Amino acid sequence: MLKQRLQQKLLQKLSPQQIQMIKLLEVPTLQIEQRIKKELEENPALDEGPEDDAAPSEENDEEQYEEDEKSNEEEFTLDDYIEEDDIPDYKLQANNYSKDDEKNTEISFSVGSSFHEHLESQLNLRELDDKQKILGEYIIGNIDEDGYLRRELASIVDDLAFLQNVTTTEAELEEVLKEIQDLEPAGVGARTLRECLLLQLEKRDLSQPSVRLARAIIDQHFEEFSKRHYDKIIARMNISENDLKAAIEEVLKLNPKPGGVYSDPFSKFAQPIIPDFILEHSEDGFDLHLNSRNLPELRLSSAYSEMLQAYSKDKSNKKEMKDAVLFVKQKIDSAKWFIDAIKQRQNTLLLTMNAILEYQKEYFVDGDETKLRPMILKDVAEMTGLDISTVSRVANSKYIQTHFGIFPLKFFFSEGLQTDSGEEVSTREIKRILQDCIGNEVKRRPLTDERLTEILQEKGYLIARRTVAKYREQLNIPVARLRREI
Repeated sequence: MLKQRLQQKLLQKLSPQQIQMIKLLEVPTLQIEQRIKKELEENPALDEGPEDDAAPSEENDEEQYEEDEKSNEEEFTLDDYIEEDDIPDYKLQANNYSKDDEKNTEISFSVGSSFHEHLESQLNLRELDDKQKILGEYIIGNIDEDGYLRRELASIVDDLAFLQNVTTTEAELEEVLKEIQDLEPAGVGARTLRECLLLQLEKRDLSQPSVRLARAIIDQHFEEFSKRHYDKIIARMNISENDLKAAIEEVLKLNPKPGGVYSDPFSKFAQPIIPDFILEHSEDGFDLHLNSRNLPELRLSSAYSEMLQAYSKDKSNKKEMKDAVLFVKQKIDSAKWFIDAIKQRQNTLLLTMNAILEYQKEYFVDGDETKLRPMILKDVAEMTGLDISTVSRVANSKYIQTHFGIFPLKFFFSEGLQTDSGEEVSTREIKRILQDCIGNEVKRRPLTDERLTEILQEKGYLIARRTVAKYREQLNIPVARLRREI
């Protein structure tokens, strides 16, 4: 039996303006320049240059238009005809590169642009539909300098839906990813070292017994292989030591970082990173400003404002005038929104970076990493009054130039750990101590995780062995027995 009932739900929907604002906030220096140029080309109501005080204002135009309408017997309101904002779409990319800034300071990408161009050019030769090409380009954009896709496909699905309004599934992404993994260099697009090695072995001559054995070992006994438990592999696979040796030689021919051949920082293809913020330090303190050298001043077109005013006074043929008035009004509204959005973006960026500067003031004096305080997104959000997701978007793909180097904003965020005196220190400091200890160890008797834990505890850091192991793995340092040199 069918029943009817009333149910209340709270739903939060983002307007087109809010979505565009989110996109603008995340875009780095070069892309915001390109975005402004595109808007100037597409919207004739938007002009470059300082605001012209003598130009008629949009508010005056609207007031005049409303007064004229009230005096006319025929009712006509623009809201009856405006269905959506005239805001051009644009494609968001997370790369951060541009021309030289005013001080000509350059720092190379960790991966040259030729690597991604090389992948994209190969992908364009595949028989893919338009949607698959969009998915492929986005996946390639998330491949790191080593050639790995470190992000989960579920996260990429969310990004595409939220940032580019592209609806997809993990299955669709998996299908496109397989196409990318078939590109050169072999192993590109892998999500793990095991997958990377298997992809490379698939492209080798599988008619050779050593290659087939190497693939079976990596596929079925990768954990034992990575820990060098060769006796277990021999017993479980019922092979000889010579067979194992031949398989190991095949594995050693593989490249664990297939993207590394394209990441030479001295390559002519490497492009400079242009910082979004410039921080100068003097005896008087800090001077923080946005790197907006190539960003033009924006203003409303006086010609379009005058045009709207003229149309509002013309009552000769109201029906024919409606379309013209609607077009001009939409363009002016779009231009005004874009100018406000750019200003809001700049204010939000400066607000966030000033909070980071205030929180990490001691570090920014001389760049001493031991002075970095533990800081998470929530800390900055509470200082600024912004949402955590907003702070995250500001920190993503943004760089700051200081007197001791150029750093991504993500560098300044880290978790905290307490010492025996109750002082909270950054995990980055713990990792630096671990690196120093392992770098100075006797290679014939490398330091175990238990010994590293004891050393840290002797220095006053309250830390567990499993935490030491986690930090060591994050630093890509193998366990002690794999560091032992005979």
